[in-house]
Amino acid sequence: MKRSLIISVASIFALLLFSSLIVVTFKQELKDLIPGESSRVSKGLPPEFDRLAEVWNLLKQEHVDSATIDAEVLSEGAVKGLLLALNDPYASYLNAEQFRMESADYKGYFEGIGAQVTMRNGQLMIIAPMPGSPAESSGIKPGDRIMSINGKSTENITLLEAVSTIRGKKGTDVDLAILHIGATEEVNIVVTRGVIPLASLNITMRDDGIGHLQIFSFGDKTNQELHEALETFRSAEGIGIVLDLRNNPGGMLRSVVDVASNFLDDGLILYEIDGQDNRNDWEVNSQVRSIDTPMVVIVNEFSASASEVLTGALMDHKRATVVGSTTFGKGSVNTLRQLSDGSGVYFTIGRWYTPLGTPIEGEGVTPDILVEIPAESIVDVQLQHALEILDSVIMGSQ
Repeated sequence: MKRSLIISVASIFALLLFSSLIVVTFKQELKDLIPGESSRVSKGLPPEFDRLAEVWNLLKQEHVDSATIDAEVLSEGAVKGLLLALNDPYASYLNAEQFRMESADYKGYFEGIGAQVTMRNGQLMIIAPMPGSPAESSGIKPGDRIMSINGKSTENITLLEAVSTIRGKKGTDVDLAILHIGATEEVNIVVTRGVIPLASLNITMRDDGIGHLQIFSFGDKTNQELHEALETFRSAEGIGIVLDLRNNPGGMLRSVVDVASNFLDDGLILYEIDGQDNRNDWEVNSQVRSIDTPMVVIVNEFSASASEVLTGALMDHKRATVVGSTTFGKGSVNTLRQLSDGSGVYFTIGRWYTPLGTPIEGEGVTPDILVEIPAESIVDVQLQHALEILDSVIMGSQ
């Protein structure tokens, strides 16, 4: 009897131990399943992100195609979803190859069709084809909407995804469905990619001593090219400059600060406010020799980003009269960050403001004198108006 009691007690103890092991094992499984319990998954993330790992575990255990689920594909989709939820029109994910191509910008050239694009109201839009580019020669114009790329709709595509798809090796083709401004039907345009030099500017000296200075973009060589253009202007004994920033999509902030320093003696060029509400001022580079020649600036609705910064600075300092139409309104500071696997993300980290505090993002810069080009006009009325204003400024300064 006593022996039986001992065996029963031992059996009960064994049962309790076995039950405890089951509970411990079950808790460990829960710990593996519930990401809030996993320091590896949740490290540095808020509790709300626990759902991502929870969904992953559920899919791997119960999804009908669990055996073929690709973790790489799902993680890429999750990153894209994060960026899409930001409501940041510039936020994009790039795979490793796309990151490599995008990082090669501003090296003097790239391979593609030669058109600057952006997102406007969720649609992919051409800001401007570069002068002499395959895009321009194919009939692509500022303001065109790209409805599909190689037969795939651009709906829900991110900006840099579109850019990396349109780009490619010289000699290859890309098929674009284009909706021109004012048109109701799309047209298919096949563009053969080429090597696109990043020409920054051009100056044309008129017989009356006026220099027509066109700046197409702001790259790492723009300031050097500007110095050469201004030497050409001085050698020709120029008396005034029309600074033409129409269809200029922008470029490097450091470049536009250097360019602005050629026209301003001192003071603030712009300031930016980051996500932590910190302010960073960009001042005139006092080591640059500035020119005080009378000047008029022309802009249009496709003058964007860095060209809007320059326009706003010249207006606020009353350095030049600005004519044309309200600019594009791209006044954000964007950054491209590489991830550990070679891919990258592109997103907004701040906003730009003119010296007097006018926001650029979503607003644009409104010229001193609005001059719209009639739809059927064969005369460049904006340039004509700028020349007339410059003549009166020159006459008044004599």
